[in-house]
Amino acid sequence: MPRSDYLFTSESVSEGHPDKVSDRISDTVVDAYIAAMPEARLGVETLTTTNRVVIAGEVRGPDSVTFKDLEDLTRAAVKDIGYEQAGFHWKNNEVAIYLHAQSADIAQGVDAAGNKDEGAGDQGIMFGYAA
Repeated sequence: MPRSDYLFTSESVSEGHPDKVSDRISDTVVDAYIAAMPEARLGVETLTTTNRVVIAGEVRGPDSVTFKDLEDLTRAAVKDIGYEQAGFHWKNNEVAIYLHAQSADIAQGVDAAGNKDEGAGDQGIMFGYAA
């Protein structure tokens, strides 16, 4: 197909956008688990909206990382970003955490012998980045 036959678009969001806030929180959760256990495996998603943060996904990592720890780290990340306003404030936003053990099927794929090119076992394709 010639290039003139299609249109390619992309979205770029600025600092403070809910997508970037969510990425920062997800990174914070992953960092907490990796710091406690370098071989931890996580598939974590974060959603932010008015006075609410929802963290969900699968984790294979130490029990020493508690939901209370993750809530505190989430609030610290939101505070560091600078959110102290009506509608989204680090001190009083609701933080809901729905993390559970990694699926045995995914774990089986990740733990397969030989070449470790499988990644986390449920890889997708990502375009772009958050900075």
